[in-house]
Amino acid sequence: MQSSFQNRCIVLCSILVVGLSVLSARLVQIQLVDRRYSERAQRERHTTEKLLAQRGMIVDRNEEPLAKSIPMSTVLLDRKILMDPTQASRGLAYQEASEEPGWNDLEPSKQSRRINLLRGEILARESPEDIVQKHLAYAIGILARPLGMRRDELRDKIENTKGDWFPVAKDLPQDVGDQLDDTINKVRIQGFTVEGSVRRWYTSPTLATHLTGFTGEEDKKDAEGVSQTRTVGKFGVESSMEPYLAGRDGWREHYRDARGQLVPGPSSGLKPPRAGLNVKLTIDMGIQTIVEDELDAGLSDYQAKKGAVIVMDPKTGEILALASRPNFDLNLREGLGEDGDGASVNYAIQTIYEPGSTIKIVASSGALNEGLVTPQTSIFCHNGFYQGKGFFVRDEHPAGSLSVEGVLQKSNNNGAYSLGRQLGSKRFYDYLHNYGFGRKTGIQLSGESAGTARNTGNEADFSHACYGYATSVTPLQLACAYSAIAGDGKLRKPHIIKSLIANDGTVIEDYQPEVVDEVLTPKTAQQMRMALEKVVKAGTATRAAVPGYLVGGKTGTVDKHNPKGGYYTDKKIASFAGMMPIQDPAFVCLVVIDDPRIPTMKHQGGLIAAPIFSKIATRIASHMNLQPTEPISSPLASATR
Repeated sequence: MQSSFQNRCIVLCSILVVGLSVLSARLVQIQLVDRRYSERAQRERHTTEKLLAQRGMIVDRNEEPLAKSIPMSTVLLDRKILMDPTQASRGLAYQEASEEPGWNDLEPSKQSRRINLLRGEILARESPEDIVQKHLAYAIGILARPLGMRRDELRDKIENTKGDWFPVAKDLPQDVGDQLDDTINKVRIQGFTVEGSVRRWYTSPTLATHLTGFTGEEDKKDAEGVSQTRTVGKFGVESSMEPYLAGRDGWREHYRDARGQLVPGPSSGLKPPRAGLNVKLTIDMGIQTIVEDELDAGLSDYQAKKGAVIVMDPKTGEILALASRPNFDLNLREGLGEDGDGASVNYAIQTIYEPGSTIKIVASSGALNEGLVTPQTSIFCHNGFYQGKGFFVRDEHPAGSLSVEGVLQKSNNNGAYSLGRQLGSKRFYDYLHNYGFGRKTGIQLSGESAGTARNTGNEADFSHACYGYATSVTPLQLACAYSAIAGDGKLRKPHIIKSLIANDGTVIEDYQPEVVDEVLTPKTAQQMRMALEKVVKAGTATRAAVPGYLVGGKTGTVDKHNPKGGYYTDKKIASFAGMMPIQDPAFVCLVVIDDPRIPTMKHQGGLIAAPIFSKIATRIASHMNLQPTEPISSPLASATR
């Protein structure tokens, strides 16, 4: 009896132990193994909607829009949801239910119950593969037409595009996107979502292209490994001011119940987007249009393909206009080559070239500033030929002696070298550096070149540097140097950003003029302006004259450097740097024409670049309401003399 009782106890205990062990194992499975299914279900019920930040506008100094964002829509596909039969069955259930008599008369709650009932039946009777394929055909039949695609075209895109998450259609009008979103939700199509997007639109797409720049798309994975597409600046101000223009995207969380319906209430989270700042540029689109018109006309007249024009305010360093050629359409973006001849190259800040006679301001202003000469000091010009140790300096138009002003007026190479020798190579290169050559200007654009202004200690290099060889510059550096002369002798940092402005009109940051170096005294700067006036009045730049105004400036002509060594004999760069009115210059304008091919005239700065300056300056004077200071003879009066 005792033994039998013990046996029953042992059996009972064994059953209890086994049962508890099985229960423990199941609990472990639920906690450690099946937990991932719970997490997956949670993720499927939880969605995060990205709320796009409004990208800031780019406007000119008069707040004329150059770049703005237009609301658009993008249709995206999640292949994992599309290929999930439990999700796809929702669409098929709606398809069947909506064809039943009296469907449209049912209340929404009754419609949902009917859809869920049919969904269970579909999952029971159809194979997973059939459910997925039928749902795909159902979705294509509804979405193809509003997407502007043929059915076979949409199917091909869905089946053959790589990746699990990708856009099916981009840049749809916002109203079309809203209608598609309503349709997708109403008919229970699975895997397709409509997200708000923006398209960057440029109001004057062929003007100020290298300044304004453009945006592009960039893919980046979020914390859950889902690829997200962002619009980012890729070029020009769009790129350099990206942190300010972009703003910050927000998000909204949504939770769905087991039936896939949105759960309202406080369970949903929200982080509002923060709009980007508007960037106001220093450029004046009126002046920019003038510059681009005349640059294109000049390139056509003189049969050239490359060049640049820069207009600056010498008192502030503000860029009023900047145009480079070749250029491109900001909305179409055709012709953007990767090589040095591509339209993506900003000639004004990236191309380096030997400046020719426009650099003669360095030796002459340096000698004046050091008190070594006066504007009327006689300079021996060696009758057009100087023989050094292993080098020589030659002039096309020989002269015995010229005043300092005459050296600039006649653009005499030997005179410039004589002034350089009086200054000495060390001080000459110091002035060259003080003018900003050999270093980047710091303009708020990427890709700027520094050029070279190196003192090699070689007398031949020094002689060449005095009249524009053995030194390479960018057009922007040269414009800044002439702005120092046009102003008070101070070199100012060029800038294209005037201010950052919030959407409510609040000025967040106002960029002020910045002095980089004090190159000349105000007296020397004035002496140089008077000397440059004589260059236009009776020197190499008479074609730069503007009726009614006193103009000053300097021509430059240089043989193009051959990358294979030496110089081309038939390719030149013609330039002119000028300022107006000379008494108190309102602007500095630099014109550079690269490799003019017109066969009927010499390819010199005074014949090619100076006339373009004259046309630009004439129109800018009218635009800026500059009052004439000199008498203007009428055509009729001239004809009767």
